[in-house]
Amino acid sequence: MLEQIGRRLQMAAQALAGRKAGMGVRRAVHYQVECYDRHGKLKWVDEFDNLVVNAGLDDSLDKHLKGSSYTAAFYVGLTDGTPTPAAADTMASHAGWTEVEDYDEGTRPALTLGSVSGQSVDNSASKAEFTIDTNSTTIGGAFVATNATKGGSTGTLYGVGAFTAGDKSLDDDDVLNVTVTLTASAS
Repeated sequence: MLEQIGRRLQMAAQALAGRKAGMGVRRAVHYQVECYDRHGKLKWVDEFDNLVVNAGLDDSLDKHLKGSSYTAAFYVGLTDGTPTPAAADTMASHAGWTEVEDYDEGTRPALTLGSVSGQSVDNSASKAEFTIDTNSTTIGGAFVATNATKGGSTGTLYGVGAFTAGDKSLDDDDVLNVTVTLTASAS
């Protein structure tokens, strides 16, 4: 009898472990950044993935699954050279990077997303645009947050990522077009 109970417990534990291994959602953010010179000529393109930080994951769980108040207002920002994203980063505290504010726009550009399809949504129809206002401005990556204020330290940081091809130096009137693609998949 004890042997039979032991086998049932073992089978239940294996079934539970199998369910846990197959459960979950993987969230990812992918950036494509295009840089054009003042004459509209493409200078370079870089793509990179984003670390969805703990604050962003908590915010997503709170708003989407728990049902707390929700406002879909997100903005795109730029990081300085060689950013080092960390899971514990927040808008108030991110030791591995600094926000770049050397662009003409008065606020961080809004992240205007299109229709969700195939567990993916992007802003390709309305890219976040930055017109650089200072020569030799170094950009190392980008981030998504809930606050539009350039240099703002409030709101929720959703995630941040670094260029795969290294830092880029931009000049006055260079334009960055940033496409952000958010995906969710079963893990």
